[in-house]
Amino acid sequence: SRKKSEAFELFDEVTPHDLVKYGLVPELVGRLPVTVSLSQLDAEALVKILTEPRNSAVKQYRKLFELDGVDLEFTPEALTAIADRAIELKTGARGLKSVMENLLTDLMYRIPSEDVSRVVITPETVAGGEPVVEYAAHETTDVATGETSDYDGKGQETPDTTENGDVSAPPAATEDGVV
Repeated sequence: SRKKSEAFELFDEVTPHDLVKYGLVPELVGRLPVTVSLSQLDAEALVKILTEPRNSAVKQYRKLFELDGVDLEFTPEALTAIADRAIELKTGARGLKSVMENLLTDLMYRIPSEDVSRVVITPETVAGGEPVVEYAAHETTDVATGETSDYDGKGQETPDTTENGDVSAPPAATEDGVV
């Protein structure tokens, strides 16, 4: 890494004469009013690119998930992992969008068919794991009895809780099976 930083420092010192000596045609070099060297972006700069611009990739994906009623969150460590992945692929800032696309495409197709309220992207998600997914709880009413229960969106009823937060026991059934 030290060699790379030294090489980038050398590019800062390039003059038009060096370009001609390298083999560029003098007429072309004469038409270049400014010679500029670029250095690689570090993870911190890539995270800023992901989050700070008005139309950043993170904001775009949050809006896309919001259309399905889902809150999309990224942990700071996940953003750093995304930036590290772009550096690893040597794609820089242009590669950030592709890393995020690969990360979120399956989720974008899966979420509308599930009752998801929130998705949290973690470093483990970026490494190939599953994101933290929270399902919406809905209150349902049994048409026959008029009783209400909470439904977690996965086909399971959530337990009833008492005022102090304890889970209440289910009602005992009688000998004939009636509750």
